[in-house]
Amino acid sequence: MSRPAASADIFQAIADPTRRALLDRLCNGEQSVKQLAEPFEMSMPAISQHLHILCEAGLVSQRKVGRQRLYRLNPEPLKEVSDWVNPYEQFWQEKLDALGKYLEENPCSET
Repeated sequence: MSRPAASADIFQAIADPTRRALLDRLCNGEQSVKQLAEPFEMSMPAISQHLHILCEAGLVSQRKVGRQRLYRLNPEPLKEVSDWVNPYEQFWQEKLDALGKYLEENPCSET
């Protein structure tokens, strides 16, 4: 089953480590571009481009207060990512459970 084109934007948006870091920073609440850009060694226009992509994907919203733009996390679209990842998480949990069982049945002996 393929994803609709609009949802692919979410996956593309979070594929970039800078955009994921921006989302992490927005978990702490609404922030201006200047606040968001502080830890990054890149230009303000580059940060603005990343924020634009996040806004287009619906992961971030913005509002204007005077001359300042404030950005806020919108986590709802990430549910689609979580839903997609969930079966793989179950797969790895089963593998870890099997490994735990194997280790209990075959204890390592120290020499």
